[in-house]
Amino acid sequence: MLIRPVLALLAGAWLALPVAATTSLVEQGRAVYNYRCYFCHGYSGDGNTLAATYLNPKPSNFKQASPELLDVAKIESVLHKGRPGTAMKAFSGIISDSEMTAVATFIVDEFVRRKADNTRYHTVENGWPEHERYRIAFPFAKGEIPLSRPWENLSASEVAGKRLYLASCISCHDRGAAGEDDITWESRPVSYPRNHFSLANPPKVDAMTSASPYALHDIPPKIVRMSRQERRGERLFQDNCAFCHGADGSGQNWIGKFMEPPPRDLRSPSFMRQATRETLAHAIREGLPNTSMPAWKSVLGDKEIRAIIAYINRAFHPVGQEAAAAK
Repeated sequence: MLIRPVLALLAGAWLALPVAATTSLVEQGRAVYNYRCYFCHGYSGDGNTLAATYLNPKPSNFKQASPELLDVAKIESVLHKGRPGTAMKAFSGIISDSEMTAVATFIVDEFVRRKADNTRYHTVENGWPEHERYRIAFPFAKGEIPLSRPWENLSASEVAGKRLYLASCISCHDRGAAGEDDITWESRPVSYPRNHFSLANPPKVDAMTSASPYALHDIPPKIVRMSRQERRGERLFQDNCAFCHGADGSGQNWIGKFMEPPPRDLRSPSFMRQATRETLAHAIREGLPNTSMPAWKSVLGDKEIRAIIAYINRAFHPVGQEAAAAK
């Protein structure tokens, strides 16, 4: 096996590159990182993201890494192979070897060595002159003050900052990080509602006038005369599976649209006709390698998994044999 020596040579070669070549490689890596990696590791490389609050173990904080311990070769190895037991999947087949080298070079240069902050979105070039004038809202956007903190427990300046955050910032800086005094949020990632949208009493949803173009997929189908097993499966699916697959099974919700490969569309005839209850149960129990589908065998028992499959079969599309029998 020559992989490790080759990676080590690449790392050494990077250190010997001319400044212009190194800068070009770093900027190529920045583009890959800002598209592929920021969702979990954050634009600043510190792993302080909303996604990270759902992950155990947490994403790596590159800024805390030592240059002597984390180099280009080690990052490339993780990109190739993933990290078993974590949400870090292998990127082989998704990005090229040259893109892996570029993004590894960027991470080492930007975060590990220089402890820099990467791309700043709120710049004059991006249409944000004098962004500091909004600084009273920053603690809510950064999660330094939990959004659930009662109004009466905020200072006058914090009240003004919270109002500004709710009026202008929350659509992108959706739900600041929770603090010790925070309530437990539902695991339902929606943008700040427009037009008085409410999940408790949802109106007819469309992509233009309701909460967001993804909200349609966070409303479960209404099904009558379900069996006891199907009703149990509905509760289990909506509590555990809908976060990625969407309440309607499409995988077209907010989180599902970030994933690559995307979650299975459980409404797809081409997929569901090829599936069986056994193959679905195996995928739920053991997970799917090189995807974000984890193994649920330590969370859900066999009866619960069978109930979920019964609900999928009824709510979204008949599974394999049932689909054939329905013709």
